[in-house]
Amino acid sequence: MPETPPFPLTLDGSSLLHQMFRFDWPAWRRADASVRHRAIAEAVALLAPLETHSSEGRPNQSAVFAQLGHKGDLLLIHFRDSIEQLAKIQRDLARTEFGSFLQPTHSYLSIVELGLYESSVKTYSLLGNEKVEPFSDEWDRQIQEMVDRQSSAMSARLYPSIPDTKYVCFYPMDKRRGEHINWYTVPMPDRARMMHEHGLIGRRFQGAVKQIISGSIGLDDWEWGVDLFSDHPGVFKKLIYEMRFDEASALYGLFGAFYVGVRLPVSELASWLTVDPQ
Repeated sequence: MPETPPFPLTLDGSSLLHQMFRFDWPAWRRADASVRHRAIAEAVALLAPLETHSSEGRPNQSAVFAQLGHKGDLLLIHFRDSIEQLAKIQRDLARTEFGSFLQPTHSYLSIVELGLYESSVKTYSLLGNEKVEPFSDEWDRQIQEMVDRQSSAMSARLYPSIPDTKYVCFYPMDKRRGEHINWYTVPMPDRARMMHEHGLIGRRFQGAVKQIISGSIGLDDWEWGVDLFSDHPGVFKKLIYEMRFDEASALYGLFGAFYVGVRLPVSELASWLTVDPQ
């Protein structure tokens, strides 16, 4: 029998787009009051209906955050059923008058992902015991049945609403692939153990922070995106600090830039954009 695959199975859900912008304040100040009024009205008409979701169907929301620091002024996060729908909201925003004042500084494309390390180990072992040829029709059928069961059970986590919290922290990350330390050459049972231990830390913060992991291998420059939502920004520091002592992070984690924002309800966008009279 050939060796079973070294990769864990994953469940995929909502498509995510993070957009980071610098706002062109000089151009905004120079604009006529009528232009500013029209731009605000157009932005509110586009974004306000997307802040909330109906009780039927998937959330498909967008949220606006006032970004902190030099990396930009606004952070927009979009959750959609497909990448095509993300392309639409990106286009719709860009062609508004408000969009002409937005200068992109960064963006990130990913898909909500739930890793199935433990289920993969059990399923691969079961199929091996049954002498099922890897990647045969029977193999694919049983794998798909397992994935479908898990997807149904995890639907709320795969297609989440955007948490209604005051703060967000987003960052991308990789697993190290160096010459001597390489996550992808570690045997799957060891990776499964480390990820289980890693997850235990996150569970201790469940009441204080909502975490959404998205996969971006083949979609963007890093391998995963991490969104942390909370009403207490200090919890971001505490959670990430404790996780860095975890084996999966201490040895194998690589982190990109961090983006932090304060929730900006669309109803308050006009106030945020107010400029003093010349």
